[in-house]
Amino acid sequence: MAIEHDFFGLLESGPDGSIFWSENVEFGDQTVTVDLTAPDQDDVSQEALDAAAGMVSSLEGIDRTARDAMVSELDDRTSEVIEYILQQQQLLGEELDDLLVDVSGDTQIDVIRSLQLMSMTILADEHGGDDPFAVLEYALDPEATDDVLLVNLGSDGIVQSVTSAD
Repeated sequence: MAIEHDFFGLLESGPDGSIFWSENVEFGDQTVTVDLTAPDQDDVSQEALDAAAGMVSSLEGIDRTARDAMVSELDDRTSEVIEYILQQQQLLGEELDDLLVDVSGDTQIDVIRSLQLMSMTILADEHGGDDPFAVLEYALDPEATDDVLLVNLGSDGIVQSVTSAD
């Protein structure tokens, strides 16, 4: 079986009924891996695929929304964004400045600005549900694959949470 969509093309299901689509998308001066997945193609609607296509097409706006959500968590000293920034400062020490793209003097903002969007995973079967529909993965150092922040979005593009990969 397969699902046809204008943006994603033909999404063929595997032997277990799951679907998977992956593409590298140019975003600024970097490449972002975008994956669309669902364990059962019968749980994927055209509306879900349309929402997913809209997110991929508006990656710049989605990224801005995600970073704004990170900034909004800076007031909460127990937030995972603060914990991530403190962890990076402790781990990298003075080398942190080498990873910052713009040094304004506000280290927390500078770290958020310097995070690289590594990937976006779209969980197409979660359209309209309470679980994340899309997960954006950010890293300060692309080589440190365990040190990431994850921004979870609903199918409406609203940020549900910002978590670390721990």
